Amino acid sequence: MLDRDTRVAILRLHRQGHGKRTIAKAVGVSRKSVHKVLRSGEADVPALEREEQLTPHLERIRELHASCRGNLVRVHEELEAEGVRVGYSTLTAFCRRHGLAHKAKPPAGRYEFDPGEEMQHDTSPHSVEVGGVRRLLQCASLVLCYSRILFAQCYTRWSRFECRVFLTAALRYFGGAAGRCIVDNSSVVIAHGTGADAVPAAEMAALGERFGFKFVAHEPGDADRSARVETNFGFIENNFYPGRHFADVADLNAQMLTWCDGVNRSSRRLWGQIRAVPMELFGAERAVLRPLPLHVPEVYEPHSRRVDVEGYVSLHTNRYSAPPELVGRQLEVRESIEQVRLFDGRRLLVEHPRLEPGLEKRQTHPDHQDEARRRLRRRPAPPPPEEAPLRAAAPELGAFVDALKKRYGGHATKRIKRLHRIWRDYPTEPVVDAAATALAHGLLDLARLERMVLRRIGGDFFRLPLAGDGEDDDPDPENSDG
Repeated sequence: MLDRDTRVAILRLHRQGHGKRTIAKAVGVSRKSVHKVLRSGEADVPALEREEQLTPHLERIRELHASCRGNLVRVHEELEAEGVRVGYSTLTAFCRRHGLAHKAKPPAGRYEFDPGEEMQHDTSPHSVEVGGVRRLLQCASLVLCYSRILFAQCYTRWSRFECRVFLTAALRYFGGAAGRCIVDNSSVVIAHGTGADAVPAAEMAALGERFGFKFVAHEPGDADRSARVETNFGFIENNFYPGRHFADVADLNAQMLTWCDGVNRSSRRLWGQIRAVPMELFGAERAVLRPLPLHVPEVYEPHSRRVDVEGYVSLHTNRYSAPPELVGRQLEVRESIEQVRLFDGRRLLVEHPRLEPGLEKRQTHPDHQDEARRRLRRRPAPPPPEEAPLRAAAPELGAFVDALKKRYGGHATKRIKRLHRIWRDYPTEPVVDAAATALAHGLLDLARLERMVLRRIGGDFFRLPLAGDGEDDDPDPENSDG
């Protein structure tokens, strides 16, 4: 099949008066092909009109496409089960030609914004090396659509609390707010519904009311509607993280703020080909932004926590000290981005620096240090009840108890109880004598001690073999195992 350019060349040479043989030789095709082109007189390549392999099954494919909810993999499996052997790529191409595949997305066009009309907010997960460890952080960004002023920060987690903290910091950075804020349909901002039917969560709506803007969610799958903020994430990944080192997340955010200042003051390519400086455009937008309220309260998240027996409250796996006299009391914990404050009713008890969630660390206030140390010191366990009778019976048994405690520490209780049983089951004098001998040779094995007692009382109470039928359990100074 000759392409269009070749057909155009053949028709042009024919109009110039050249013969078929000359044209065929010049173009590099057969005279028969030249004859067909001249006979048709058309430069366009004629369409092949032949029945496709799947045309007889078109109605069945429509039914399967509906029942399989557009999943062409399942349609292909069902066709093969019915004996229709066809390649998957052939099926998908056939469905596209007959309008059964996903409809092509129309061009998004260009969105034009007036100063102060719109701002866009979104987040993106970024893998960043912080403190020598690669971590997954949530990068949040807010951009004014007219001037392209950018503000971005990273967080270890992302919830409505972090979202309110970020937006408050961003609007303070801008010095005001645009009339609407475009967001996606995530549950962090949106409580229920999607697109035009989306309803923001109560605390997010209250934040918008405080700063004079409304949250608007774009339609699901229409990420181009928030392209102003979406394109910045790739810009951040490729131009901010490489070559920089971060001690912690706070250091990362401090460097990112400095970087945003530089980006907003540098010339950038905007609207395709025009280069502009966002800070210069911001000069025209600043005057029409919704002004910040006279007082912007600190963003905090309230929690109810009970003081545990060690005098701490738990928050995001971390523990913060409380006054020791409030053990068992229910307190209000107010978590801000930098501090954790404990309240008893309206009374402020203590302020702690906020620890990063998930560290499983303990934060103790200096006023609570002594009490915390006292509680952390291990209280000596009370002696077992069997110890007192042994000490009262003989000094040798008391010395044996001390030796057991010294060697076995907190695990000596079980051995003291066994020693008490031996002392109770056998006459005191042989037990004391065996204990003294064992101590002299550093022997604390109670099983051998009991055999030594039995050898000493053998024949006095019951008949026992005295020699030749068992090992000698009396310790030998030269063979003692100490």
